[in-house]
Amino acid sequence: MIKLKRLNGDSFTLNACMIEQIQSYPDTTITLINGKKIVVKEQEAEVVELITSFYKQVGIINSLSEVKSSIE
Repeated sequence: MIKLKRLNGDSFTLNACMIEQIQSYPDTTITLINGKKIVVKEQEAEVVELITSFYKQVGIINSLSEVKSSIE
């Protein structure tokens, strides 16, 4: 889960595993896998960093690296 802020300043927590894509229009817009769009204050790079940190924390990134190594 990552903590973000809406444009009005309200904080909320988002399940990072539900994110399909992130775009800057120039406001950062997150599209979820169900099609819902959320506009946030954070820059796109900040959101990507939060997601990467979350994945590392729960071990998703390490698991993917281990699977890739075992395939090679």
